[in-house]
Amino acid sequence: MGRIFLVELEGRTYKCKFCKTNLALAENVVSRGFHCRRGKAYLFSNVVNVTAGPVEERMMLSGMHTVTDIYCVCCGQIVGWKYETAHEQSQKYKEGKFVLERGRIIDGLDSEFYIDTRPSSSDAEEA
Repeated sequence: MGRIFLVELEGRTYKCKFCKTNLALAENVVSRGFHCRRGKAYLFSNVVNVTAGPVEERMMLSGMHTVTDIYCVCCGQIVGWKYETAHEQSQKYKEGKFVLERGRIIDGLDSEFYIDTRPSSSDAEEA
């Protein structure tokens, strides 16, 4: 395996929980209202320092999508997935965007996310 070159980010970042590698900027968050098998997740317009797994068809809560899992380039842990194609017109906005699972990332202050289980106004709208 060759040498790994990491992209450094400036500003408020989200990092891999396992190895602290920069993954995304806070300004690239599109939505904080996503959910995955392991809990809540964020939708990003751009991420860095990830590699993609094989493309597969996956049935999500919002319908069928073509996705690829994404892994941290440093430690190899799965951190989320990328939407390649959405099969329903109402879901096309997700194409080319990335989901990072909150349980697998930390904020740039090196602290894990506090997941509030009480419903908030944004959670109630998503339910």
